[in-house]
Amino acid sequence: MTTARRVAITATVMFASSMYALDWTIAAVALPHMQGTFSATQDQISWVLTSYIVISAIAMPTTAWLAERLGRKKLYLIAISGFTFFSVLCGGADSLETEIAYRLAQGAFGAFLIPLSQSILLDTYPPAQHAKAMAIWSVGIMLAPVIGPTVGGYLTHEYSWRWVFFINIPMGLLGILGGVIFLAKMPRSQAARGFDWLGFFALAIGVGALQTMLDRGERLDWFQSGEVIIESTLVVAGLYIFVVQGLSAKAPMVNLRLFHDRNYALGTFFAFLYGLLSLAPLVMLPPFLQNLQGYPITTVGLLMSPRGLGMMFSMMLFGRFSTMLDPRMWVTLGFCLLGFSSMAMSQWTLEVSAWQISWTGWVQGMGAGIVVAPLNFITFSSLDPRHRTEASSVWNLVRSLGSSMGLAIALAILVRMSSTSHAGLSENINPYNKSLWLFGGIWRPAPDNPALSFAEAEIARQAAMIGYLDVFYLSAITSVIVVPLVFLIKKAPSAPRR
Repeated sequence: MTTARRVAITATVMFASSMYALDWTIAAVALPHMQGTFSATQDQISWVLTSYIVISAIAMPTTAWLAERLGRKKLYLIAISGFTFFSVLCGGADSLETEIAYRLAQGAFGAFLIPLSQSILLDTYPPAQHAKAMAIWSVGIMLAPVIGPTVGGYLTHEYSWRWVFFINIPMGLLGILGGVIFLAKMPRSQAARGFDWLGFFALAIGVGALQTMLDRGERLDWFQSGEVIIESTLVVAGLYIFVVQGLSAKAPMVNLRLFHDRNYALGTFFAFLYGLLSLAPLVMLPPFLQNLQGYPITTVGLLMSPRGLGMMFSMMLFGRFSTMLDPRMWVTLGFCLLGFSSMAMSQWTLEVSAWQISWTGWVQGMGAGIVVAPLNFITFSSLDPRHRTEASSVWNLVRSLGSSMGLAIALAILVRMSSTSHAGLSENINPYNKSLWLFGGIWRPAPDNPALSFAEAEIARQAAMIGYLDVFYLSAITSVIVVPLVFLIKKAPSAPRR
């Protein structure tokens, strides 16, 4: 295969995977505007994001089976065409119900793009260039969610929130054109297996119940609620059946025997941890900057851009010097940078400067980029190439679950700690606190004193800040304590077998 053709194929699959990854976060900064359009509550509008993630996690493991039935090129074209079509419908939705329905369809089609792109790219490059290929591919898939809030903020401010979906049209058309011209037609399997309906429904029930439980648990007081108990039961039952089916069935939807490969098993575990740590800051920082710092939506996008630049720089660095260090050292460095940046963020105050926000974002982006590129290389280095599409589907499924769980856990901690802190701080607002009598009595507690409303607003800001700091601190601790586990991974061969 010529170098020019490899470049064309790489650009094509990067368009597709980047478009799917972009839609994870591009709608985040537009949610307040969508909430106003649809007259929805905060709980209801959050499903615009979570429905996309959940359906993607459910549909992703079916990629290998569909690729066997349809052929990889045909499935790729169906996936990107469907994703583009439903992006248009998302932008034109006139109610919350239709918006969520279109997001479900968009996520279902888009779920195939990541594992297909990953396996196509691995087959396009020789084994000795797999690390470099994964670094290049990772630039697109991991940079897109980072620049999503920036692009979304600009489009929402200058046009409307609907354009965060319409932007997929030119990208989708380029991806379709590239797929038709450059991708080789892959033959369908002559011995395609039957579809594992039991495994599919078990996964759908388990993942759907898990996300619903995480989204609603905090508001329902967790296991004090009958709904949460039912959902947790469905989670355990669904995932148990899915695992048993994957290990024992003759032709499971997902062959969990792949986890007999040590590097693949550990690499997938770290993909889960990466997802757990990476998405929450992307989604939580925009409201933090808007609501607590008072930045306009366009400035929020600019303040988030250093994270994307840091990620791009680190992936270019890995692509250039990947052979100079053991990939496990790269992953270790990445998690350490994630922990350092999160610890720095946990020291912020309400007077945090734009410079502090920018440099911590840069370091966090560096850490994210240094983790994901070598992790891709390590995970698939010892797997039989025949299992790449299926293995990539499972890897991305687990990463998606980690992302959705990380976001739900972070939001639950934010709400719980903000409420607790608000109650504690409010106890100091009473007639016996003489510090409130300063400044000529302006803070004197009295029913007709307007200063009380200002005090309440300030307490709410301080309590919310404490909630954010607790999330950042937990992220820092988690990033560091997983580092020793990296060295359980076997050293990847310098030239993985094909």
